[in-house]
Amino acid sequence: MADKIKLLLVEDEQTLADIIADTLSGNGFDVRVAYDGEQGIAACEEFTPDVIVSDIMMPKVDGFSLADRLRRSHSRIPILFLSARSSADDVVEGFERGASDYLRKPFAMSELIVRLRSLVGRADRKENSQRRKYEVGSYVFDYDKRLLLHGDCRETLSARETEVLRMLVEPIGQTVAINAILLKAWDDDSFFAARSLHVFITKLRHRFADDQRIRIVNARGIGYKLMIDE
Repeated sequence: MADKIKLLLVEDEQTLADIIADTLSGNGFDVRVAYDGEQGIAACEEFTPDVIVSDIMMPKVDGFSLADRLRRSHSRIPILFLSARSSADDVVEGFERGASDYLRKPFAMSELIVRLRSLVGRADRKENSQRRKYEVGSYVFDYDKRLLLHGDCRETLSARETEVLRMLVEPIGQTVAINAILLKAWDDDSFFAARSLHVFITKLRHRFADDQRIRIVNARGIGYKLMIDE
């Protein structure tokens, strides 16, 4: 059995924290809970999590300040902020203060789980950041050169196509949250950006048309995943 993902949850609403912790514990996570930012900083030093989920508005030390302090000594641990604050300025500030992802309350637990697994996978792959070519079925995706190679054919990808495809091929078979793709490739998670993403996914499907094993699947309302059938 694979090792459980070590997760630190920092949330001052104790009832909500306990619900989240129970659900994540039943889905492959080893969860440690802290009920304010100060406890969260201490728990991080003791527990050394693979990923952190933190509320923003908390007593003693808020989520932004917690991220500021943890980034000094734990720069590689991804942090996902939970917040009822949903303005564009709040989201931007979250990323500027060290967030790896941002999820608005209320949220679906299924979406939180997808995002967390994606974040942990990306953090693990940073250890092997020199690998910039990916085999995708009978294709080769050259991220640095923005090329998709198939036999003697070479297709040049746009910058956004390249980034979207990278996010899909690194965790092949895993769903990548729509919000995470939009904020990474568009810096915008509005309805119009989501419509644009749908167009880009259609283009990528056409680019892989010569290998029928390759599928880009829509987990409706949650995200996309790239699969290669045996």
